[in-house]
Amino acid sequence: MSAKRSIFEEVGTDTPKRETPRGGLIDAKPRGARTAIRVWLMIIFALVVVMIAVGGLTRLTDSGLSITEWRPVTGALPPMNEADWQSEFEKYRAIPEYQLQNRGMSLSEFQFIYWWEWGHRQLGRVIGLVWAVGFLGFLVARKIPTGWTPRLLGLGALGGLQGFIGWWMVSSGLDGEMLDVASYRLATHLGLAFVILGFIAWYVFLLGRSEAQLMQARRARDGKLFSLGTGLMHFAFLQIVIGALVAGIDAGRNYTDWPLMAGGFLPPDPLQIEPIWRNFFENDGLVQFIHRMTGYALVVFGVIAWRRSRASANAVTRFAFAAVLAMMFVQTLLGIGTVMYSAPWEIAIVHQLGAVFLWVLIIRARFLSQYPRTQSIRGGTA
Repeated sequence: MSAKRSIFEEVGTDTPKRETPRGGLIDAKPRGARTAIRVWLMIIFALVVVMIAVGGLTRLTDSGLSITEWRPVTGALPPMNEADWQSEFEKYRAIPEYQLQNRGMSLSEFQFIYWWEWGHRQLGRVIGLVWAVGFLGFLVARKIPTGWTPRLLGLGALGGLQGFIGWWMVSSGLDGEMLDVASYRLATHLGLAFVILGFIAWYVFLLGRSEAQLMQARRARDGKLFSLGTGLMHFAFLQIVIGALVAGIDAGRNYTDWPLMAGGFLPPDPLQIEPIWRNFFENDGLVQFIHRMTGYALVVFGVIAWRRSRASANAVTRFAFAAVLAMMFVQTLLGIGTVMYSAPWEIAIVHQLGAVFLWVLIIRARFLSQYPRTQSIRGGTA
């Protein structure tokens, strides 16, 4: 039975205090150094783009086989004296590229191609160091946002795998009668570089907004447009890999007429190599033909995605797909120019960098269809 209360007692003096309402996950304070990690990833992204450009120039200058050993640590030091240079030159003289193509090359000519390959490998070491220092720094400081440690660790694993594949590629040209690296290994190497770029770009886009903003934006996602963006991304990746096959056998330096090939729709003798499957990797005419046809089909797919994007209520998303289509036309013109001028390095490297730019634009358009920007009723972005 409760005790009697005084008639003079103030009402409500013992009323329990109400707790302040707690917000949910969407209101939680952001954890981790999202901005700092984003800047770090952007630095790595820029280094990988430079790496792709240097790798392309290494290929175009026929420098890729100048270093015949894989020494991940000690190889960071170049030859320091005349004896070291002669030792490296003797190793190069023992491979088919020198014996069948560059016999009589002088030491100074060898040094030119050696520096290209050494610079390419050195840049790979720099990228690995930037990743390791950044990742360990954020990890020790406990600044990595929840759920992001496996993603960032995965980037490092892919980078290590890329180094191994790079040597696997180079080793294919060191014995037998091959004058260059195997084209399918080159395609694997370049393809993985674009996979790494794609992951970094996606992570940069994600880190550009808070988790709360991403959760809110996802409610307005355009599922159909996202699916088209995904298909466009896969199609573009296929075209990039085929382009690497073209570069691997110097197919871009033959059949310099356009839109025909040697005066016909199909190149002459497209299936002359036995067994037939090898033609799809080693027949310069057939490989270039496939690259052309895939390019045309990619543009058609791009037009379809762009037309669908026009129905989007989000102006930023519409513009993103329009930018993709515009870059596709630019890249097509660069490809035609590369072929018609027999793939000079100046045009070929711009074409390769154009693929990087297009790749990132496609990923950005896909991202914006999944996480559209908030906009006002009048259409402006918030």
